[in-house]
Amino acid sequence: MNSPTLVALTAFIAWALVLLVLMEAIRSKMVVAREVAPNQFVPDNANLSPFMQRLARAHANCLEGLPIFGGLMVVALVSGRESVTDSLAYVLLFARVLQSTIHLASVSPAAVTLRFTAFAVQMAIAVFWSWRLLAG
Repeated sequence: MNSPTLVALTAFIAWALVLLVLMEAIRSKMVVAREVAPNQFVPDNANLSPFMQRLARAHANCLEGLPIFGGLMVVALVSGRESVTDSLAYVLLFARVLQSTIHLASVSPAAVTLRFTAFAVQMAIAVFWSWRLLAG
């Protein structure tokens, strides 16, 4: 697995899994501690702490982005054109992890601006990749 695109795609999926495992570990602790009944969880964690709500949203952001960003990487890989995505694959991954990490840390105006900037980087990369993959 030496293609940056393949490594970044796998790491993107793994990052979404890390966020999910973290959320479920905290939820499990809450059930064991009898802080929350097992049937009281809602998908967006709206009835839990602000951190848990941000965690649910950060995980959802990853899942929402995976078909777009990951899909473009898959297209490049299966078409043998990973040269289109290799050069920015790690940049996209870094921007995704940064976006999630900022989301978990804070909702201050500065943090939200930085989080959006990280997302904008991902969108710009996806537009560039789309154009290059379609243009041939």
